[in-house]
Amino acid sequence: MTFSEQADSLIQQLKSEGIEDNRVLDAILKTPRERFLPESLHPLAYENRALPIGNEQTISQPSIVAMMTESLQLRGNETVLEIGTGSGYQSAILAQLCGKVVTVERIKDLASSAKQLLTELGYENIEYHFGDGALGWEGQAPYSAIIVTASAAERPQKLVSQLEDGGRMVIPVGTDPVQILYRLKRCGERIKEEELCRCRFVPLITEETNNGRPQ
Repeated sequence: MTFSEQADSLIQQLKSEGIEDNRVLDAILKTPRERFLPESLHPLAYENRALPIGNEQTISQPSIVAMMTESLQLRGNETVLEIGTGSGYQSAILAQLCGKVVTVERIKDLASSAKQLLTELGYENIEYHFGDGALGWEGQAPYSAIIVTASAAERPQKLVSQLEDGGRMVIPVGTDPVQILYRLKRCGERIKEEELCRCRFVPLITEETNNGRPQ
């Protein structure tokens, strides 16, 4: 099958797994996942599985990307903070669904290659930063939505504080081997918490746990 046919098949699978937001499905359909993978993994690009992208990091499986994105309930004009640029695949999905993406990556090689690829693909509403994602990015706060693509041992208060009133955050919390994916919503001074599913992500590493420096 061609990549286009494989993408169509993936969309049908995501629908069967309960993804209903047509804007999310359309963004996934339009995003060439193979471009965000090493060439040797191109044949696996449209399988519903996580795949390695180097630097001990992974690109999340499409069903998780779809669920996390759908859970943000984006309408098109929001500023979204993404913690963990990784390959740039999630950034590309978000950029089609909101006004602006502010993305933070702590691994320099990934930050550089993702920016180069996303620029080449024509995404113009993404702001790139290299640094400790657990600290968020206060320069653009507060955010309508925050998505965290690595698992935190506990809810990072720095990120919670950067949500606007009514803002949503999707984040995996817990330690190996399995974490819980949560959606948090700020309601004034209260944070409402909703458990979405079990999941597996690489850990969210901060400066405090990595000798004080991003890589």
